[in-house]
Amino acid sequence: MSSSTERRTDGRGRTTGSVLSGLAVVVGCALFLGGFVWAALIYRPYTVPTDSMSPTIAVGARVLAEKVDGTEIRRGDIVVFKDKAWGDLPMVKRVVGVGGDRIACCSKQGRLTVNGKPVEEPYLQGDGPASPIGFKATVPNGQLFLLGDHRSDSLDSRVHLSDGDQGSVPRSAVQARVDARAWPLSSIGVMRRPGSFSALPGGVSQPGPVQPLALTVLAGAVLILGGAAYGPLARRGSRKARTHG
Repeated sequence: MSSSTERRTDGRGRTTGSVLSGLAVVVGCALFLGGFVWAALIYRPYTVPTDSMSPTIAVGARVLAEKVDGTEIRRGDIVVFKDKAWGDLPMVKRVVGVGGDRIACCSKQGRLTVNGKPVEEPYLQGDGPASPIGFKATVPNGQLFLLGDHRSDSLDSRVHLSDGDQGSVPRSAVQARVDARAWPLSSIGVMRRPGSFSALPGGVSQPGPVQPLALTVLAGAVLILGGAAYGPLARRGSRKARTHG
């Protein structure tokens, strides 16, 4: 009688290998489905309809946005929001100013300034100034000043300066904060918080659990595939052993 692990049984005719493969599938299903359920509770998928956030987010790209309260939003965050003055559909823009901030553009070096301090914006489209048109605003308390990354092709707070509240929107208008790009495959990745805003009061926000969620789902898929593949591989090995035995 063979003493190999594959030949040992548990008294019910099941080999140790088959028991372990079944356990791997069960654990894999729990991780895979649990990860998706967890993600559904925390994140919302959105499709960005314009190129106003390129090159950070291309037109038609699918993003995952964490459901957060507007009070959690910090400078540099990319948010999904809805405001009647801006239209009937949710929009995606970057927060560059919060209540009390003095926002202006552009400095002699062509940069955006927040409270008189120039801000580096490596995510902008093109090599020109931070905005093709000059502007300045003081953000009211409880409001957010929003700009697109493609400044020459973005309808944002700059075009709403005369609407009241200096072109800003209330924090309560925020529906979610973009944490990652999910589609197309070539652009999948987590959104990095701009380091240029970290030195300002309040700092930057912390990313949500999108990475551990992705790892949980991936680990589940690997366990499911590995466990399911054991049976055919074991039978194949058994046939070969009999053939050469």
